[in-house]
Amino acid sequence: MGGQIRILCITHFIVNKNALIAKIIEQLTAELELFAKAARASHAEATHEQSKAESKYDTRGLEASYLARGQSRQLAETEQAIKQFEMLALLEFGPNVPIQLSALVELEGSGERAFYFMGPRAGGTEITHEEKEILVITPQSPLGVQLMGRKQGDRLRMEIGGLMNEYRVASVL
Repeated sequence: MGGQIRILCITHFIVNKNALIAKIIEQLTAELELFAKAARASHAEATHEQSKAESKYDTRGLEASYLARGQSRQLAETEQAIKQFEMLALLEFGPNVPIQLSALVELEGSGERAFYFMGPRAGGTEITHEEKEILVITPQSPLGVQLMGRKQGDRLRMEIGGLMNEYRVASVL
C-alpha cells in the first residue's frame, strides 16, 4: 500500500485511502477464512468413504468434488484480490482527473448519494468507512464501465430495475 497517508475530504466525509484499503483487505481476509474452511469441509466430504457411489445414479461424491473445486477456486481468487489491493497504487483525483483504479466515487441521484471504490477485483465487496457504506466495483462491471474516464460533474444514465435513472458524479477522490 504506499507509504504516504493521504487524507481527503468528500462532502464532509474524511477519507484516508490507506485505511479504506486496509478495511477492504480485512473484509477479504475474513471471507478468505470462510472459503478455506468451506473448501476443507467439502474436500473432506468428497473424499470420505461414505461419499463413494453406491450405484451409477449416486452422484454425492461427484457433487461434493465439484463443490470443493469451486470453493478452492473462490479461495484462490480471493487470495489474488488481496494481493492486488496490497499492491494498488493510490492515485489522487481532482475535478478534472478521469475516474480510474483507486478512485472513490460519490454518485448523486434521486436525492441520494452512494459511494463506490474502483478496485482491481472483489467487486461487490461492501465496507463501512466513517459511517458511509462503500461498494467496491471493478472497471469491468456495468457501473464501472460507465464510470471509467468520467470526471466530477459528469452525468450518466443507467437502467436499474427497468427504470432509467440519471446520476451525477458528485466527487472523485
